[in-house]
Amino acid sequence: MHSENLRWETLGALKNSPKGKLKYSPDWLEKGEDILAGCVEVSSLSPLSGQILKRLSPRPRLNTCSLTSCVRDTSPGLSEEGSFPVSPRQISSPVSIRAEEDEQKKAEEIKEAPAASVSSPPAMSVLSPRATQMAGCILMCEHKHKAKAKAELSLRLEQQERLVATVSSCESEQLKRFEELMELKQRQEYQSMRDMMEKETQESLGRQEKMREEHRHRMKILNLRLREAEQQRLREAELERQRQVEGRERHRAINAIQEEVLQLNQLLQPRPSTQTDSALDHTPYITRGNQLCSQVSEVVPASADGQFPSVEDLNVAERALQEMRSLVRNLQDEVTQAVERKRKEQEEEEEEKKRHEELKAQQEEQQKNAARSAKEKARKQGLQTGADDSTLKWYNALQDSAARCAQAFDELSTAKDTQTKKLKMELQKAATTPVSQIANISGAPLKEAFEKIDKLLSGRPVTSAGKTVSTSQHPQGLEFVSYKLAEKFVKQGEEEVASNHSAAFPIAAVASGIWELHPAIGDLILAHLHKKCPYAVPHYPPMERGTSVEDYQKILGYRVDDSKVEGQDSFLKRMSGMIRLYAAIIQMRWPYTGKQGPHPHGLNHGWRWLAQILNMEPLADITATILFDFLEVCGNALMRQYRGQFWKLILLIIEEYFPRIEAVTSTGQMGSVTRLKQFLETSLRTKQIPAHRSELGSAFFKS
Repeated sequence: MHSENLRWETLGALKNSPKGKLKYSPDWLEKGEDILAGCVEVSSLSPLSGQILKRLSPRPRLNTCSLTSCVRDTSPGLSEEGSFPVSPRQISSPVSIRAEEDEQKKAEEIKEAPAASVSSPPAMSVLSPRATQMAGCILMCEHKHKAKAKAELSLRLEQQERLVATVSSCESEQLKRFEELMELKQRQEYQSMRDMMEKETQESLGRQEKMREEHRHRMKILNLRLREAEQQRLREAELERQRQVEGRERHRAINAIQEEVLQLNQLLQPRPSTQTDSALDHTPYITRGNQLCSQVSEVVPASADGQFPSVEDLNVAERALQEMRSLVRNLQDEVTQAVERKRKEQEEEEEEKKRHEELKAQQEEQQKNAARSAKEKARKQGLQTGADDSTLKWYNALQDSAARCAQAFDELSTAKDTQTKKLKMELQKAATTPVSQIANISGAPLKEAFEKIDKLLSGRPVTSAGKTVSTSQHPQGLEFVSYKLAEKFVKQGEEEVASNHSAAFPIAAVASGIWELHPAIGDLILAHLHKKCPYAVPHYPPMERGTSVEDYQKILGYRVDDSKVEGQDSFLKRMSGMIRLYAAIIQMRWPYTGKQGPHPHGLNHGWRWLAQILNMEPLADITATILFDFLEVCGNALMRQYRGQFWKLILLIIEEYFPRIEAVTSTGQMGSVTRLKQFLETSLRTKQIPAHRSELGSAFFKS
């Protein structure tokens, strides 16, 4: 019994020894190795096993073999089957892990035992039955422990699989519950959000309905107030209209009275043409008439400021008118008496004047006959060197008319007070600004400029530079505006048309329309044109005695500044611009006027100008330039108007007049002559003069 216990202790020691420990590879399953593949090493007994056997067996030790070698030979399966290659890491149970730790501790204790330091005895062979029995017991113990290990291993594997399946099922169920919980929370949040949105929508609809109701209520109140205000405004407007109608009637009545008073006052002035007695004194009548005019004028300015005269003012004006009429009747009676006294004396004086006039007429007739005979001699010898008498008479009449117009507004132009100067500048701007704005763009701006000029010349108020001005604001306003307007038209030809030939037609269209409605403007345009460009008459002014060279150059159209005469190119450019403007005016008609009569200065004047030029000796450089400009602008219109006669005139220019131009032209002045020659030859060859490319058609005025 004691020996049996020692055997099992020996087996336990062998198991806990380093030889009995198993080698474990953590990746044995992936490599496909057997679970007991590590138990291939041959087991050997510990050096202590000899001493144990000596105690167990009384037999002496055999010399032929050692116990160690015998045991090594007879128990090869101890290390193979007695060890367990199952690693605690493969079994995740806490019990197995603790058992492995206990076994490791026991093995370390055996290593540290004193017997471990004993040196191994020499190997010996055990051949006794007892040794054989011991080896068998060891094998039986190894098989038993191996079967037990396999059973425990399969049990642990089943437990592990069940545990994994349980954990997986639990985790799956928990995941489902978590997903259901999250879905429930989402539905709850969605439902709460929808409920909140519905609640806010209902509240918003309620607020909107409340605001609509308030808006309707306010609209009703505002409509009532607006109707009341509109009714009040209509009542006030009706009262104001009635007041203005009555005020305008009184205003018109006072204006008519003032006009009549001023006209009657003119009758009180002494007239040089009236044959009255020199003893007749007009001073008392003039003084009283001026007093009455002042009395009426004191009422008018108040109404001119936007106020209307009262009934009392109208009565004062009517009394002044009655008294003025009485003064005029009394003066006329005295004048009639004076005329009767002087009539007999005048008859005698008239007879004497008739005799003198007859004598003077005879002398003038003789002088005219002598001048006519001298001109006939000059015609026989060659062309004229100046314009004929009728042309000069027309030229002088236009210049005299312009001088009278300038003299008529002398008081306005030389005014010293600030108010009059300001009015003069505003009138000049109102007259010249629309002319400066004329451009070859479309008919609408052209029409706007024309209407502004027409309103200004008609005495109606116009707006210029943000200010309203009218010619009726000054007695000399109309003459001043007419003179400055005509001067501006000619200046546009001198500057704008000279630089841009296409500008001639829109300027000419407006100028011809104004000329047609206001004939006095046409005479002033011609006067300014003839003064700046005498070749538009045509007229070659001779140099008279006592005239300096600078003054004579000014008469010929040159600009002279500080005794410095402008260059020939600049001079020809300005003359060309004015001739082109004149040629455009005689063929253009303003399309918007209702008049159907002849052109106020039509193509017949262009034919007259052309014939007069050909009757005069050509001037170097000038004649060729103005002939080319004139024919290029209005040659097409003259061709359509005069047909065969026009081509005869062109042939005359080429055959007879052009050699005269070449004869007086120097080598450095042949540019204009060459242009004229090419133009005439092309026109005669094609029997056609094309319309100017800038000529305005009906489509232009419709745009």
